[in-house]
Amino acid sequence: MEPFVFKSGTAPVLLSMPHSGVFIPPKQQARMTPAALDVPDTDWHLPQLYDFLEDLGIGAIRATHSRYVIDLNRDPGGQPLYPGANNTELCPTTSFSEAPLYRTGEQPDEAEIEARRAKVWQPYHDKIASELAAIREKHGVAVLWDAHSIRSEVPRFFDGRLTDLNLGSGGGVTAAPELLNRLGEIAKVTADYSFVIDGRFKGGYITRHYGDPANNIHAIQLEQSWATYMNEDPPFGFREDLATGVRPVLRRFLESVAAWARDA
Repeated sequence: MEPFVFKSGTAPVLLSMPHSGVFIPPKQQARMTPAALDVPDTDWHLPQLYDFLEDLGIGAIRATHSRYVIDLNRDPGGQPLYPGANNTELCPTTSFSEAPLYRTGEQPDEAEIEARRAKVWQPYHDKIASELAAIREKHGVAVLWDAHSIRSEVPRFFDGRLTDLNLGSGGGVTAAPELLNRLGEIAKVTADYSFVIDGRFKGGYITRHYGDPANNIHAIQLEQSWATYMNEDPPFGFREDLATGVRPVLRRFLESVAAWARDA
């Protein structure tokens, strides 16, 4: 299976979904625990949630492989995303609930990790890089929106219940302040959803690696609580009744991003 699905757009914006895939190669499946094969830490249903992208002319790249194969939002050299905090690896060995993903003695070794990096991680990033370069060449500026979602309560990573909408910009370094201000103004008038910029989730490897405002490439991550659009327990069903409320907010975010980029 190819490592990603890509659809080009006409707007100066690229949307990335690095954790939406669920495919695990059969040989890897045979070494994993039954619970791992349910891929519970997937960023579920994001293509369905962002079903308006074509209307806005926004191109998108989404992963096909599960993050349990390799995490596309981690440093390829294995550097921790949040030093000093509890992190999952480039090729995770435990779930968000800290349950083992592999049967005893079946974890990937360094050679296997490198093979997965070359086969799955690298093509995804090569495509992001080439597409951002093409967008900037055409429009003079490019914006990357890295779309994520997570269970509203994950004690391994944060205390209590997560804010509904969590925008990250590496602490204000991966995107222009005026762009972040626009998004903040939209969120302020959206009373149904809690919102924060650079809170617990400040943007992962993708946001931090590609965001380069000085060279007209801006990157923003949105980590969204599952509770805003889906059931948080297996089988993790999509909730259109919930999505109907939050989808217009996502659309306004991206309309504003595209408009800002066209005017920049």
